[in-house]
Amino acid sequence: MKTILGKKIGMTQIFSEAGEVIPVTVIEAGPVVVTQVKTTETDGYNAAQIGFEDTKAHRVNKPLTGHFTKNGLDLKKHLAEFRLEDGENYEVGQTITAADFEIGKKLDITGTSKGKGTQGNIKRHGHHRGPTTHGSKHKRLAGALAAGTYPSRVFKGNKGPGRMGRDTVTVQNVVLVKVIEERNLMLVRGAVPGVKGGLLRIQYAVKSQDK
Repeated sequence: MKTILGKKIGMTQIFSEAGEVIPVTVIEAGPVVVTQVKTTETDGYNAAQIGFEDTKAHRVNKPLTGHFTKNGLDLKKHLAEFRLEDGENYEVGQTITAADFEIGKKLDITGTSKGKGTQGNIKRHGHHRGPTTHGSKHKRLAGALAAGTYPSRVFKGNKGPGRMGRDTVTVQNVVLVKVIEERNLMLVRGAVPGVKGGLLRIQYAVKSQDK
């Protein structure tokens, strides 16, 4: 399924022809270059590997440098691959741009969410488990965890304080509102995960494409 890599620029708003205000995220999508084509015969599955954003030679290790130079390609900072569907054909060196995506289609966008460090139970999980009666002054604590005499332990997976954010998050069925070809920009409706400048993986939605 056609995939492209990009960077989150930020959010703004545009107006539809009917005067509706549409909040959009601006993404600098591609161009990406096909760096490798995998086939069932050679790799056991059909896929295309793509590279995004040029980088300097001293920032690329020798195996990857050989991988790029073997096909006469520029060194790339980010690599990703996507499975090929029946009828999809790509060649090494082929370029995929934002213009290859159809306006109005739904997208699945994957990024890394903002890291918030170590946070308490209330902020991290959004629920209130602390004692609220009997004169307690600790309204934002987790409350008791013990399970009494039986089973006399805390169950695994119990929600508590800890690291929050910096997770891989996918937002599904985001509508592609506008493409600015000359600037490699994609405008998608709503918010997408990550910080400004964060790496994003954009592909056509797996679910609900025609709804």
